[in-house]
Amino acid sequence: MDAKGNLQRKQIVEILDRTRRGHIGSALSVLEIVRVLYDSVLKVDPKNPEWDERDRFILSKGHGCLALYVQLAEKGFFPKKELFKFCAADGILGGHPEKATTPGVEASTGSLGHGLSIATGIALAGQIDKKEFRTFALLGDGECDEGSVWEAALFATKHKLDRLVAVVDRNQMQCYSATRDVLDLEPFAEKWKTFGFEVRECDGHDPAELSRIFSEIPFRAGKPSCLICRTVKGKGIPFLENNPEWHHKARISDEEMQALRSAVEAR
Repeated sequence: MDAKGNLQRKQIVEILDRTRRGHIGSALSVLEIVRVLYDSVLKVDPKNPEWDERDRFILSKGHGCLALYVQLAEKGFFPKKELFKFCAADGILGGHPEKATTPGVEASTGSLGHGLSIATGIALAGQIDKKEFRTFALLGDGECDEGSVWEAALFATKHKLDRLVAVVDRNQMQCYSATRDVLDLEPFAEKWKTFGFEVRECDGHDPAELSRIFSEIPFRAGKPSCLICRTVKGKGIPFLENNPEWHHKARISDEEMQALRSAVEAR
């Protein structure tokens, strides 16, 4: 992590200080991935969110939306003051992304297993229309328990969607335990290769490594790409890291909030 990563973690904690709820562990897991996409990879225009030639980004693991909202606000899709109305009745930012209310959100997500299917449909439409945009779907590894993920993978390979990228947050944790204990995914990279994707792996918290690998997309002409990002759930706050109790907090107590503030200030 770097100074910008620390700053954005503080920002997420500040948002939670207002709302006292959210999927903080998942947001901290994907923060660098989403940041690098918006800083140096995605071709988007905050002044024209529906620009036809834009790249598409689908946050399939919609519960990690705080990481997305921080990037969208920084890029100017909506005023930063909206961040502090997260999950509020008069705000535009829900507990999962909603296309109808939030500029820059491509699809309403959060029902796990749907994002890659949405992305393959968008990528196929672009291919048929001979468009140059790329489509990225960010999935959780626990989400890959869903059979619909693998149906979408087969579809993408059949249609040679080489402008489609599946990015997997491989933190090896899901809502209540380690992925190996819930439903072991290994050999994970080999599964994606067998389903026809060209696969790379990287440190999902290293912005330089992420930028370099994203610049190599498509990894192979005629094949969809898969980037498996090794991450830590709750990265950057020691008592959150790999702790399933912080997958989601419906109510963060004053004591917990003070611990969060102290942890990010100490970085």
